[in-house]
Amino acid sequence: MLSQRPLLTGSGVALDALVRQAATAGWDQAALVGVPADDRPQVGGLPPERILAVTFASPDGGAVPDLDFPVPGMSDVMPYRSSVWSRMTPAQLAAYREVWTRRLEAARDDFQPELIHTNHLWLVSALVRKVFADIPVVLSCHATGLRQLELCPHLADEVVRGCGDIDRFCVLREDHRERLAAVLDIDPQRITITGAGYNDAIFHPDPATARGPGDILYVGKYSAAKGVPQLLEAFTALALERPGLRLHIAGSGAGPEADHLAARMDAMAPAVVRHGQLGQADLADLMRRCAVCVLPSFYEGVPLVLVEAAACGCRIVATDLPGVREQLAPALGPWLHAVPMPRLETVDRPVAADLPCFVTDLQAGLARALDAAPATPPDLSGFTWGAVAGRIQGIWQELLPGWGPGVQGR
Repeated sequence: MLSQRPLLTGSGVALDALVRQAATAGWDQAALVGVPADDRPQVGGLPPERILAVTFASPDGGAVPDLDFPVPGMSDVMPYRSSVWSRMTPAQLAAYREVWTRRLEAARDDFQPELIHTNHLWLVSALVRKVFADIPVVLSCHATGLRQLELCPHLADEVVRGCGDIDRFCVLREDHRERLAAVLDIDPQRITITGAGYNDAIFHPDPATARGPGDILYVGKYSAAKGVPQLLEAFTALALERPGLRLHIAGSGAGPEADHLAARMDAMAPAVVRHGQLGQADLADLMRRCAVCVLPSFYEGVPLVLVEAAACGCRIVATDLPGVREQLAPALGPWLHAVPMPRLETVDRPVAADLPCFVTDLQAGLARALDAAPATPPDLSGFTWGAVAGRIQGIWQELLPGWGPGVQGR
């Protein structure tokens, strides 16, 4: 279950990977996702008849959707046209609940599932618990739901009451477990740290690929919350000291903020190169051509893109976020160059007075990474999708004790 578009965000990539790993282990699966009406979603190699969808308004019109507004995104800035939860009207929210409920009931009747795995601590997961009242439900909390609880207090009670009875939860790191247990008022033993994963068949070094010693890569949304304005400032200052540097931007965005940042990037060409939204294979190729991958974000769970970049041989520059410090730093070691966080006014908005210092620190971090001496590649085996899926499937097996290798019908 994923209430937004698959493959275009971290949770969508996670869903795709989990479905593939579970298929290898013998699970019989179907997926339900939220997409524009003209989209033909793909999830983990499932056949089309095994992928159900709630459809939303498409950018160019076309097919008639179930709901006449864009797909709501779990972040307020998505890499595609989306609705923002805090701005949705009561009528839109009511229609959203009604359509998703009908589609969930149809999936229940058609597939008669024995277990549901849903993504995001939010409205659809609350509906899942209601519709599948007698079926084990597991929820992956990607941290964006926790953030939306703060941004949408008028929806918080519905989410907390609806999701509190879900059987088991997966989170990225320890502080997420503590916060989730407090928010839902549940036993932390129901929450498992499963971490984030990457596809090691795609993201790996290639000695035949030439790496540009002055090539820096940012992967993500065009968003102030991701620190993109400060990255452009830091890169501009560093490029004055080191002519020939290039900043590659892989990603996209929608809305006035993204449009403004895109125009700013274009004005910095050819030193800044916009690649748009890349598929995983193309992104891995770009990572192998860059020396450094940078993520100056002010809020993340466990930023998987940094693991992918490190697996491809990039040095890493990132803000000293909890997920970076707790989950990634022990594995990355000298490959990681952490940048101190500014103070925050809200969950992802920095104090304006701290930004000049943050830009200076970010510039220094990039310089250190570019000048870093060779080091032994980090051991990222614990971050592969095989490892993460194995931890998640362990939870499924606890809830369905009759299942095991060679058992059919699951």
